[in-house]
Amino acid sequence: MTSAPHLPIAPLATAAEQPRHPQRLRLRPKAPSTGHVDGAWWPRSRDLAAELPALLATLAVRLGDVLRVNYNLTEWDSAPRRVISGGRQIRLDGFYSRPADTVDVVAANRRRLTLLVVPSNTDPAAAHQTMMLAADRDNDQTVGDLLAAGVSVTAATQDTTNLTRIALAGWEAEGGRIPQQVSRHTS
Repeated sequence: MTSAPHLPIAPLATAAEQPRHPQRLRLRPKAPSTGHVDGAWWPRSRDLAAELPALLATLAVRLGDVLRVNYNLTEWDSAPRRVISGGRQIRLDGFYSRPADTVDVVAANRRRLTLLVVPSNTDPAAAHQTMMLAADRDNDQTVGDLLAAGVSVTAATQDTTNLTRIALAGWEAEGGRIPQQVSRHTS
């Protein structure tokens, strides 16, 4: 009798319990859930095993013991099948069919949080705006709409800021008087 070949088992990644950096996470208030996500997470890299420890330590306060994290395989660098956090093994399940830009964090009591994942290379102002939109109690936008809205709101804010800088530069150039071009348009 022969057994099936055994695949080598990679060693478990051990999660450091102390976050190296402040957490970049926003959760919706505890309330009946509506919409597509329960909050947003802005990781610093595409290395899921390195990014999860701080996230799991923070989410344990709300969820209790976390057992599993589901993620989209195309969004992250390769990850181990399990990490250890809080003395427990956390299973990492990657799927190609999993919605992009999200992770599901599943607790032992079967509670689940679906988080929007703001890409790590996102401009900080856009990332902050996206996270705030996703964490809004009344948010019912899709993942794609949230990512687009964060960028567009930030772009509009930057445009306004740039116009203000241009106007102030003209004002200072005129010795504190309103420049002629501006005063004609504002009359």
